[in-house]
Amino acid sequence: MTPPGQLLPLARPPPAPPVLSSRRSRCPPPAHAHAVVSPLPPWRPHRLHGRFMPSPQLFWAPAWPPRAPTPPGVSEAARGEAQEAAVAEFVTSERVKVAAMLGLALALCNADRVVMSVAIVPLSQAYGWTPSFAGVVQSSFLWGYLMSPIIGGALVDYYGGKRVMAYGVALWSLATFLSPWAAGRSIWLFLFTRVLLGIAEGVALPSMNNMVLRWFPRTERSSAVGIAMAGFQLGNAIGLLLSPIIMSRTGIFGPFVIFGLFGFLWVLVWIPAISGTPGEHAQISAYELEYITKGQKLVKPQIGSEKTKKVPPFSKLLSKWPTWALICANAMHSWGYFVILSWMPVYFKTIYHVNLREAAWFSALPWVMMAVLGYVAGVVSDMLIRNGTNVTLTRKIMQSIGFLGPGIALLCLNAAKSPIIASAWLTIAVGLKSFGHSGFLVNLQEIAPQYAGVLHGMSNTAGTFAAILGTIGAGFFVDRMGSFRGFLILTSLLYFSSALFWDIFATGERVDFDGTG
Repeated sequence: MTPPGQLLPLARPPPAPPVLSSRRSRCPPPAHAHAVVSPLPPWRPHRLHGRFMPSPQLFWAPAWPPRAPTPPGVSEAARGEAQEAAVAEFVTSERVKVAAMLGLALALCNADRVVMSVAIVPLSQAYGWTPSFAGVVQSSFLWGYLMSPIIGGALVDYYGGKRVMAYGVALWSLATFLSPWAAGRSIWLFLFTRVLLGIAEGVALPSMNNMVLRWFPRTERSSAVGIAMAGFQLGNAIGLLLSPIIMSRTGIFGPFVIFGLFGFLWVLVWIPAISGTPGEHAQISAYELEYITKGQKLVKPQIGSEKTKKVPPFSKLLSKWPTWALICANAMHSWGYFVILSWMPVYFKTIYHVNLREAAWFSALPWVMMAVLGYVAGVVSDMLIRNGTNVTLTRKIMQSIGFLGPGIALLCLNAAKSPIIASAWLTIAVGLKSFGHSGFLVNLQEIAPQYAGVLHGMSNTAGTFAAILGTIGAGFFVDRMGSFRGFLILTSLLYFSSALFWDIFATGERVDFDGTG
């Protein structure tokens, strides 16, 4: 058995199937196939039964194929053709479709969430809400979000990510779609829809982690999380930039209706097109199925079994330092994330006296950068692991960049003299923050794949507490000190402390939480 954190050997890859097709082959190749085809070097593409067939060894790094030296006697054209085939296999694979659908779900998740940040001003004017009550409406989402991650994580571990994600998207889309109707009936009914939105969205990230664990080999998980989380960050930009445009044409509640309908459409595509595991997918090729299962240690669903039904060992989970490293990392990540998301428009307006529309543009750019760098970080992380870097060291490198980078950038933000310079430093801070997606967010799957959902729920709950505390704390600092500078310094110090704690206690190896060895 291959020790955790090491690559499976590439010297003897599984034999390629006789035909690459969109549907898995269920019958053995013809008996004459092996007699007709003579052995070829692993780098040379060849034809089998009239179809182009690159060597399976070229698929071990499909997300970003490495440029290996061309062997003697092999033309650059042949090498380039095989490399292109490797990229094509990855781009058209079923597992990439899963990652893309997850990214769309997370984009809707954040778009439905941040639309209230844009709508709160006209809603307050329309219904006569005071600033303090508007704050209550804004925070009502977090009330629900605080309750659901642990329960949602347990449901994901029991039922699988596909089913729980479908119910979650349907429920939060319904809550978003009904918000205009609820606001016209009762303020309590409107608050209920916001709480329901938070409850439903609490299952999104645990479901994403579960699907990545089941569908991707270990050497591609960071890239998969990068694709999914790129959608998550783009959802912020979509919500912040499109909501004012939609409101100007359809009214205050236009974005709620449109985003809700898109959520229902996503569910209609997700249910028939995606399966819970690769083995259940009718369209996956035999080669891709073998590549996935041999490149990962898949925790197979045991629905109905005694092991699945037992209560997760919360006391044992909390007794290990790697668990606390994850909890602290998620808490610090959420602190910085929600502080920047909630307060940066106000920061640009009060410090640099720009109007709200300009402030929205300055605040949206960092989320686009976070989406791009999040995927880049995933590719780099997977390349490090494929090239032999220890998994633990890789996770520590990625998370250190994700904490130290924003900490330094926020200190520089304090010294900025113009909104353009401030926006540049903020973009750097948020962009480098995305490296944490290849740190703690992937690490959840590695230390306890059988409890990844529960661990994600526990750390996400801590993150929600930190988000509430950070959002309130920012307002407190501004009221007492009349400036954001003191709070930015405090946040930087917390980033540096969290990086140190992570580097000491985190691990990329599986932790024994069941006491079996």
